[in-house]
Amino acid sequence: MSKIEPKWRRVVVKLSGEALMGAASHGLDSATLERIAADLAHAARLGVETAVVVGGGNFFRGIAGAEKGIERARADSIGMLATVMNALAMEHAVEKQGQPARALSAVPMPSICEPYSRQAALHHLSKHRVVVLAGGTGNPFFTTDTGAALRAAELSCDVILKATQVDGVYSADPKRDPGARRFDLLTHDEAIANNLAVMDTAAFALARETKIPIVVFSIREPGAISAALLGKGKSTLVVP
Repeated sequence: MSKIEPKWRRVVVKLSGEALMGAASHGLDSATLERIAADLAHAARLGVETAVVVGGGNFFRGIAGAEKGIERARADSIGMLATVMNALAMEHAVEKQGQPARALSAVPMPSICEPYSRQAALHHLSKHRVVVLAGGTGNPFFTTDTGAALRAAELSCDVILKATQVDGVYSADPKRDPGARRFDLLTHDEAIANNLAVMDTAAFALARETKIPIVVFSIREPGAISAALLGKGKSTLVVP
């Protein structure tokens, strides 16, 4: 039987902060962190150059902070710091799997981790290190989804792997609407026109402009990232 090869060779995995907290209400769940780190390490061992954009919602979300009276720019800055905490934890967890990793932050803090630059990220990817990208875009008012689309474009990635809590894109929230319809295939235009909220409009628009496909899949199962790379499991493919 012939070996199944990964469908893409350089990818950005978009991982929400909420995905790292397991069943807890906030913070990091060690078992969940270890499971996802093992999956990222396996993806790298498949020969895939793997970058990860992490969110910070398990510690702080800028929009939620703004709703509580913190000005939006300041709240988003706090959220960017939350993503750095997650990136450092993920870097350590991946390296515990025996796979080299580097955390790079768009918000410079060189005493903690390496500042992000395109050249540095490409160098680490070429060395088959898992690159964990923190700090969003480095600017307020942009989500980490948009950050993932931006990094995918500037690092010439083949695809964005959007890891979620559900197994694809639905017409409505399947947790609230049992009649929600699941899509196997969409275009970026359809996702934007139908306001399908699995990623924000700016992220979809940037992916459309740069002609980068997006695979939306559930991160709940062990090996979900590797399965998506190999074309296995349930997912939605969003194409230009």
